[in-house]
Amino acid sequence: MREITRLILIRHALALHGGRLAGRRDVDADLTDVKALGRLRDWLAGQDVTRVVSSPARRCVQTALALFPGAEFERDPRLWEQNFGAWEGVPFAELPDLGPLSQAELAAHRPPGGESFDDVCARVVPVLEGFSGVVTVVAHAGVIRAALALGPAALRCEVAPLSVTVLTGGAGATIACVNKVP
Repeated sequence: MREITRLILIRHALALHGGRLAGRRDVDADLTDVKALGRLRDWLAGQDVTRVVSSPARRCVQTALALFPGAEFERDPRLWEQNFGAWEGVPFAELPDLGPLSQAELAAHRPPGGESFDDVCARVVPVLEGFSGVVTVVAHAGVIRAALALGPAALRCEVAPLSVTVLTGGAGATIACVNKVP
């Protein structure tokens, strides 16, 4: 019998994106909220974490290093944020208005040269389903939305920086909490 997985998904600290869509741009994390980082680090210390995995994005690696100082952790490129293609680096105010789209249409929409949210789900869910034990994943809002396995409805979920989402049983299983801030 396979061990029940407990996924502790942490969104990276606030990205220093300069008001521009970050996606695959490798930007730093704002790690100046030492109290929030300390609370989260203390909470994680009591979670019996067996494995730590991070997106290779600099903001995720920096957050993981702040939460698990001195610990070894994996960097998995499949945990990168959505690739927004031609929209990468565009100021938020200048992003195109897609007009009225259903959730399913929005999830299937690909920015020019990028990937859709459906593509993100197809990339991320198998990775998360392969984990066992108590695994902490430091990643992006898009990755956490994909893990919730709510399909297009997940696009309505806000995922705050330095928040915790806990799934018991792996991706798409029991949602224990979303957006917890210890």
